[in-house]
Amino acid sequence: MPVKTCACPVETTLSLISNRWVVLILRDLFMGTKRFGELKKSLSGISQKVLTANLRAMEEQGLITRAVYPEVPPRVEYALTDLGLSLRPVIASMFDWGMAYKEKNGEASNEIIEALGRALH
Repeated sequence: MPVKTCACPVETTLSLISNRWVVLILRDLFMGTKRFGELKKSLSGISQKVLTANLRAMEEQGLITRAVYPEVPPRVEYALTDLGLSLRPVIASMFDWGMAYKEKNGEASNEIIEALGRALH
């Protein structure tokens, strides 16, 4: 189901990405196509039911595509659409702000965070 657009563009954007899991799924998919299990492993604390619901909603909103391969066992992969990819600067700005905040508070970076930064920029 597409998101109802609002008079304010900020509100429209927030209606698409205000869910914590949506932003984290986008983060992971900016690094490339992922399988369901890879996403679940990366998103600590998410249940299979919640991940499935979020992926379905994102697919309905046109942010991601779902490819099913008729293999045994079945393989399902998720990737960003052009619309989903267009959110890269938004998420990159969130990443940059978060990095500046962490650095200000003396928190160190690691390889995973540095790889994500390269994927976003």
